[in-house]
Amino acid sequence: MAEIMDRITVNPEQCGGRPCIRGMRIRVTDVLDLLAGGLSQQEILDEMPALEAEDIEASLRFASRRLNHPILAA
Repeated sequence: MAEIMDRITVNPEQCGGRPCIRGMRIRVTDVLDLLAGGLSQQEILDEMPALEAEDIEASLRFASRRLNHPILAA
C-alpha cells in the first residue's frame, strides 16, 4: 500500500478531499472514468502529460482495495 499512497494523495483542501494523483488536481475517479470510457493507458498519458503510467496503475490498485472490503449489514 505504501507504493499506492506515494502516488495517491488525499487533501481535504483539494478536490473536496477526493483521492488525487500526486497532489495534482487529477482525481483517481478521472483516471478510472477515462479507462471505463474506453481510452487506453497510452491515450490517457497522451491527454494528460503530467500523469505517469505508474499513476494509472496506482489508481486501479487504490480502487480495487477500496472496493475489496465487505459491506457491513445494517
